[in-house]
Amino acid sequence: MTKYLGLHETIDVHEILTFKHLSLTKTTTMSKLVQDPALKGILEEDSTACSNHIQQLQKFITNREETL
Repeated sequence: MTKYLGLHETIDVHEILTFKHLSLTKTTTMSKLVQDPALKGILEEDSTACSNHIQQLQKFITNREETL
């Protein structure tokens, strides 16, 4: 049995993906400007997490079907 993502689900994933890209851009930009080492570490962790989330979300968009 093959299960497909619906159009509305694909659009929702795309919206989340767009938000994550914006978040990653802002985090990366701000981490270059910040001077506090603790805050810089937090921003770098967030950047890594955002990158992982983006990769996972891209899999949902490119692999629209799931075989059960």
